[in-house]
Amino acid sequence: MNIPWLKSIEDGWIKQLEHARLPHAVLLFGAAGLGKRALAAWLACTRLGLPGADSGVCYPLVVAEHADLHWLSPLDDKQTIGIEQIRALVADMSLTSYEGGGKVAVIEPANAMTANAANGLLKTLEEPPGDALLILVADRMGSLPATILSRCQRVNVSVPAEALSLPWLDRLQPSNAWPEALQLAGGAPLAAITAMTQLDQAASMLEELAALPDGKLSPIDIAARWAKYDTGFWLEWLSRTVLQVAKQASCGASGEIVSGLPESVLRRIDRRNLFCYLDIINGLRGQAAGSFNVQLTLESLLIHWAAGLKDCHRSFHPGEMLPVAKSR
Repeated sequence: MNIPWLKSIEDGWIKQLEHARLPHAVLLFGAAGLGKRALAAWLACTRLGLPGADSGVCYPLVVAEHADLHWLSPLDDKQTIGIEQIRALVADMSLTSYEGGGKVAVIEPANAMTANAANGLLKTLEEPPGDALLILVADRMGSLPATILSRCQRVNVSVPAEALSLPWLDRLQPSNAWPEALQLAGGAPLAAITAMTQLDQAASMLEELAALPDGKLSPIDIAARWAKYDTGFWLEWLSRTVLQVAKQASCGASGEIVSGLPESVLRRIDRRNLFCYLDIINGLRGQAAGSFNVQLTLESLLIHWAAGLKDCHRSFHPGEMLPVAKSR
C-alpha cells in the first residue's frame, strides 16, 4: 500500500537520480511513525535498481535481500549501535560492489549510535568509497552530533494533514476510531496503527493523571502500573499531554483543555514550571532505552505532578532524576 504523504520526497529523489546528483549520505528525520524506514528501503532500491523501486514507498516495510544492501540496527540484546558494528560496516563498504551498482547502507535508528560509533562513521561520511550511499534514519536529531548532521543531506519527513492520513488509515482498516488514534499518535499515521490498540490504556492514564493533584490516587501506585507499559509510549503520551496543558495555560482558556484534563487540575499546577517539566520529559525521550530506572523516574515525575510542580525548576538538567518531593 503506497504512502501518499511521502510522494513529494519520492519525486525529488527521482529528479536527483535522473540528473546523477544523488548525495553520498542522507539523513531522514522526523517523528516516529511517518514511514522513514519504508522510505529508506525505497531509496536503497532505487539506488541499486532493485525490483519494486517503481512502486514507490509502500507499507508495510519490506527490506530487500541484496548483497550490496546493508541494514544496520542495534543487536537483539542491545539498545545501541556499537563501534564494532560500525567498523564492520565501514570495512564492508570499502569492498567492491558485488553487482557493480554501488553499495547502500541503512543505519537506523542513527541516534542509537554510541559516541564512539558515530566518530567511527565520520571518515566514511567525509570520503565515501566509490558509489556508496549511506542512509541514516532518526526519530530525534537532538542526540546526533553536529559532525554527523553536517555531512548528510537532510530530508525532513513531516507530519501529514489529517485530510491525507485519515482516508489512508481507513483504506487500511475501516474504523471510526482512527481520529482518536491519530491524535494519540501525534498525527503520525503509522504510529496511529499501534495507538489504535492503546486507546483504552491512554484513557486510563488520563484519568489517573487528573486524579493525582486531588490526592485521590497514589503516585507510587500509578508509577507501578505505568512502568509495565512500553517506555516510549508513556513518555510520548506524557510529553503531548503536558504540552497541551502548557499551551492551555499560556492562552488562559477556560473549561476543558485539549488534553481532556479539567480546569481544576490546571489551577493546582504551577504554570511557571510546566515547560521545565516538559523539558525533563523530552530529555528522557532523547535518552537510550535502559539508561534510566523506569520505576523510580515515573515515581519522581508523578510525585511532582501531584505536588503541583512546585519544586520543578530549570536548574535540573533534562533527563536527570527530578528532586525528591513529598507524596500527598
